[in-house]
Amino acid sequence: MRQETGPRTGCPRQSGRLGPASSAPRTVVVVPGVRWWGVISSVGSPVLLAGGWTVAASLQPRGFNPVADTISVLAGVGAADRWVMTWALVGVGACYIVTALALRPAARSGRLILLAVGVATMLVAANPVHDGHGGSLPHTFWAAAGFIAMTAWPLAGRVRGPRVPYGLRPAVAACATAVLLVLLVWFGTELIFAGRQVGLAERVLALAQAVWPLAVVLTCYHAANGLPGESETPG
Repeated sequence: MRQETGPRTGCPRQSGRLGPASSAPRTVVVVPGVRWWGVISSVGSPVLLAGGWTVAASLQPRGFNPVADTISVLAGVGAADRWVMTWALVGVGACYIVTALALRPAARSGRLILLAVGVATMLVAANPVHDGHGGSLPHTFWAAAGFIAMTAWPLAGRVRGPRVPYGLRPAVAACATAVLLVLLVWFGTELIFAGRQVGLAERVLALAQAVWPLAVVLTCYHAANGLPGESETPG
């Protein structure tokens, strides 16, 4: 018997021939989608970060130099209207946590790292530097932990498999981590050797780390709602 589709009714007709392909079961792999609120939180991270340091910098005296002075100075004790940058950092941390909960397609280890970075960012805000430039061990610890963990999270969140969302593919994740690592080394070098571009290096690193979750969320959202969201592999 032969199975065909009628030109008008669309009903199947029986066929007596069964090809090799028809005998092999096929499995449909569906990429889980990102929650809608995860899209909002991933957009909020870079917006709050860049918006926070821009507004906070505009409120500082003329002596403030965004290229040479760090973000911590804007939230440090003694800074003018330091609450602006402080609450911006709290918002960024909260957005990281929400994004981690919404980013279901990513590997669990990557989501846990992103969630931990969100907590670390809030702890950075809760432990400001003193007098704008004074040292603070808790602040330094949580800031360093956040920067290092955020550099590693693209690689930790990678997923293997057919038609994985672009931002979670191993090669793409490795490239993202490599770029963030270069920026981290730049910032660390400027910080250790008291370079004149430590503020610029920190801003570039922090913004790149904040933008990458957004890029991953957008590729996952597209994969879950477009053609790349499903793939068929032989069972």
